[in-house]
Amino acid sequence: MRTAPLLSLAAAFAGVLSVGLARAADEPWVAEARGVATSIPPKLLAVLKAEIDQGGFEQAITACNEKAPQMARAASEQTGWQVRRVSLKQRNPKAQPDAWEAATLADFDRRAAAGESPMTLERAEQVLVDGRPTYRYMRALPVQELCLGCHGPRESLKPTVAAKLNALYPADQGVGYSVGQIRGAMTIRKPVP
Repeated sequence: MRTAPLLSLAAAFAGVLSVGLARAADEPWVAEARGVATSIPPKLLAVLKAEIDQGGFEQAITACNEKAPQMARAASEQTGWQVRRVSLKQRNPKAQPDAWEAATLADFDRRAAAGESPMTLERAEQVLVDGRPTYRYMRALPVQELCLGCHGPRESLKPTVAAKLNALYPADQGVGYSVGQIRGAMTIRKPVP
């Protein structure tokens, strides 16, 4: 049976990958990427909290739909990094991960299930994108208590919240989460200078 050689090849590849990722974490560009990726979620949470306090989760859904993309565009323009959010269970169809992002999200889920803190999960790597060396960085976005009003189990959502989500996102997959699970990730990239 060829399973054993394939498993040892996979283990060796994983070891090489983790060494490569460890080296990337020491690069100056990683600190810059981390700063960009970690600057947006607290700002968005503050906006959403204010919207919830003012008009409930229904108002926060509208704000998230409009302001989150605006914040990502503004951060992209200010920093030179291409900034967006992605998820394996998209709410917004534009949050569809590419292959590198999907593999990273799946890895984040495995690592969190193995006991790593979702708050610290990240990946930094220099890869080729369309033949051009590119810096790529992702940081997990764990579900917080505040998130459950719109991302919790479908059956626990208020009917008005469910109706608003259905109106804005008819193919919504972004529900069913509990606190601490990984909702998605901030993903950023830019060409290597």
